[in-house]
Amino acid sequence: MSGSSIDRVAVFLDRDGTIIENVPYLANPNELKFLPNSVEAIRLLNEIGVKVFVITNQSGIARGFLSEEILNDIHFRMHEILKSNNAKIDKFFYCPHLIDSTIEKYSVDCDCRKPKSGLILQAFNKYNIDLNSSFVIGDSAADMLAGKNVGAFTILVQTGYGKRDKDSSVSSTDFVANDLLDAVKFISSKIKKLYAV
Repeated sequence: MSGSSIDRVAVFLDRDGTIIENVPYLANPNELKFLPNSVEAIRLLNEIGVKVFVITNQSGIARGFLSEEILNDIHFRMHEILKSNNAKIDKFFYCPHLIDSTIEKYSVDCDCRKPKSGLILQAFNKYNIDLNSSFVIGDSAADMLAGKNVGAFTILVQTGYGKRDKDSSVSSTDFVANDLLDAVKFISSKIKKLYAV
C-alpha cells in the first residue's frame, strides 16, 4: 500500500449481505435491516477519517422489481438510520443494468456491474481516491474481483454469500473477516500503523 494522505483513502462497501441483510431485490425501505455490528463498523470508519462508499449491483431495477426512485428512498433510509447513530456513508454508487433486461435503457453491457470496476472508478474520478491505499469489503467473488482489478486491498466477509464464495474468492481475496466490524477493525490496525491516526 502506498503512503498517500489519509484523505485519499476510501473503503468501498458492498451493500446486501455486507451492511444490510440480503433481501432479494429489496424494494421497500421499511424492510431493510442492518446486519449486527455494521452500523458500529461504519461509525468506526468515520472516526478513522477515511471516505466510505457503497458499491452495489441493483439488477432489480433492470428486472422491473423497483425503480431508481425507490432505490434512492432505501438509501435515504439507510442514511437516516446511520445518522441517528453518528455514522455516515459518503456516497452510494449503484449499477441498475442487466444486459438482457426487457427495459431498454437498462439493457446495457455496462462497465459498472461488479465484477467490473466501474463503480469504484466513478468514486476514483470524483473524489481523487488512491486506489492502491484503499479497501473493498464484500461478501462475494464479484466484490473481490472488482477490488482486485483496481489494485485495492480486498476483504471478504462471511456474512451474506461470504461463506458460499469463500473458496471461489481465494485468488482475489487479501483477508477474510467474520463480518463488517471484524473487517473494519483489521483496516483500523493497518491504517494506524501507516498514518499514525
